[in-house]
Amino acid sequence: MFRGRFQHSMDEKGRISIPLRFRDVLRDRRDPRLVVTNMTSCLVVYPFEEWHRVEEKVAALPSVRADVRSFQRFFISAATECVPDRQGRILIPPTLREHAALDKDVLVVGMQSNFELWAKAKWDEEIQRSQENFDAIANSLAPLGL
Repeated sequence: MFRGRFQHSMDEKGRISIPLRFRDVLRDRRDPRLVVTNMTSCLVVYPFEEWHRVEEKVAALPSVRADVRSFQRFFISAATECVPDRQGRILIPPTLREHAALDKDVLVVGMQSNFELWAKAKWDEEIQRSQENFDAIANSLAPLGL
């Protein structure tokens, strides 16, 4: 399980180091591949077996729906497989770096079954919005048993 947030520096080649705690989680998996793709204001990184489940769910959606096709174009088409190197780094392709406005300062944020990569400035904005609306968000999730 991926949890916590860590600030890392992306190098000039576009490589980001996966936090040691996350590498420990990944080490227990059979397949070392990760899949990186677009999210609204960041990138999301899935272990390959988690990504496979996502693809199966998306494949089961009715492709005649315009919203499904739009989702596939944004989320699925951007998906890129990455294998961490010996130092635990992954190379983020330029198009994905550009989408998420990633530069030197990157936050790696655990989201349970996956993790996100955020530009520091975008993360600060997002966390501020979440903090300002936290009571309303928590109340909306109360029926789910949280």
